[in-house]
Amino acid sequence: MRIFIDADACPVKDEVYKVAARYGLKTFVVSNGFIRTPLSPAIEFVLVDAGPDIADDWIAERAEPGDLVVTNDIPLADRALKKGAAAIAPNGRAFTVDSIGSALAGRAIGEHIRSTGEITGGPRPFAAGDRSRFLQALDEAVNRERRKRR
Repeated sequence: MRIFIDADACPVKDEVYKVAARYGLKTFVVSNGFIRTPLSPAIEFVLVDAGPDIADDWIAERAEPGDLVVTNDIPLADRALKKGAAAIAPNGRAFTVDSIGSALAGRAIGEHIRSTGEITGGPRPFAAGDRSRFLQALDEAVNRERRKRR
């Protein structure tokens, strides 16, 4: 089991490092710009080329059943789920096979509305409660995947 972080603008990297250390999990921090990571053989920083979806492609190509992907990117979450990995948003929302279709549809509707020039206001700001929900969701996902392997 490994954790992949879609690290550009991810507000919960430190939380992932703590949970990964607790369970002894290899963590890949994937970004198209430099991000300081803790010095640990269990944490690997991966610098990818700049460009749309390059980091997503790197993660999606390597994710396997039992891995965890931390991302706000709904299409990446969909790709991870199709590979058998679990996907969690930084606000603690777990993407599931049952929920990803409606998440993709909502994203498409939002893109369409924005393309017409409508100002939608964007997502709500990241809050302390989101961090707490994320920690709980990540811990639950790790334990769920560990149980599957037994």
